[in-house]
Amino acid sequence: MDLAFLYQTMGTLLKALPMTLALFLLSVFLGCIFALLIVWMRLSGNRLLSGFAKGYVFVFRGSPLLIQMFLIFYGLGQFGLIRHSFLWPVLREPFFCAVLSLALCDAAYSAEIFRGSIRAVSPREIEAARAIGMSGFLLVRRIIAPIALRHALPSYSTELVLMMKSTALASLVTVWEVTGVAQRLISQSYRTMEVFLCAAVIYLVLNLIIVQLFSLLEFRLSAHHRARPDEHRVKFSGVTAAGNR
Repeated sequence: MDLAFLYQTMGTLLKALPMTLALFLLSVFLGCIFALLIVWMRLSGNRLLSGFAKGYVFVFRGSPLLIQMFLIFYGLGQFGLIRHSFLWPVLREPFFCAVLSLALCDAAYSAEIFRGSIRAVSPREIEAARAIGMSGFLLVRRIIAPIALRHALPSYSTELVLMMKSTALASLVTVWEVTGVAQRLISQSYRTMEVFLCAAVIYLVLNLIIVQLFSLLEFRLSAHHRARPDEHRVKFSGVTAAGNR
C-alpha cells in the first residue's frame, strides 16, 4: 500500500471536513427544532395537529432519505411559486437543499425519540412536583426535561451517528463534502481502496467523538445513580449490624 498516496489523500479529504461538519451541525440544529415542534404537536391534544405530526413522521421515516433529497433538490424548482419567492435564492443552492432534507428526516426520527423519553417520565414524579407548587414551564424545566433528556441520550446519540454518515449522500446533489471529494479522487486516480479507506477513517473518528461526548454527558447527568463509596460502607455496616443482632 502506498503510504505517500494515503497521506496525500488524507490531506485532501480533510480539506472537505468543514463542509461535512457544516452539513451535520446545521441539519442537526434545524432537525432538533423541528423535532421539538413535532413533539409539541403530538402531545398537544389537538387532533388536527397530532394527525399532521403522525403523518409527517410516517412519511419521512417511511421513505428513503436519498429520494427525499432528490425531491427537494430537483423538485422544488419546478414550482413557480417557489422560484419567485424569497426562499428561492436559498433553495436553489445544493448545500441548503441537502441541509433541509437532512434536517427534515432527522426531525422525524428525533421526534419519536423525544416523545418516547417524555412518556417515560414517571407520573408520580410529576404529581410530586405539582404537589409542591410546580406547574407550566417550571415543571418542564426542573422535572420533565432533565429526566426525559437522560432517557433520550442513548437513542439520540445513535441518531446523530446515523446523521453523520448520512451527510455522505449530499455528494449526490453536488455538495463536495468528504465523500464527494473521495469520489472525485477515485475518478482521477482509480484507487478506490485507498481513498475510501481514508474517508472511512475520518467518519470513524467523527463518530467516535460523538459517542464519547454523549457518554460523558450521560455520565454527568446520572451522577445521582452512582452511590458514593461512603454510602456503600454505611449500608454494608448497617446490614452487618442487623445480622449480628
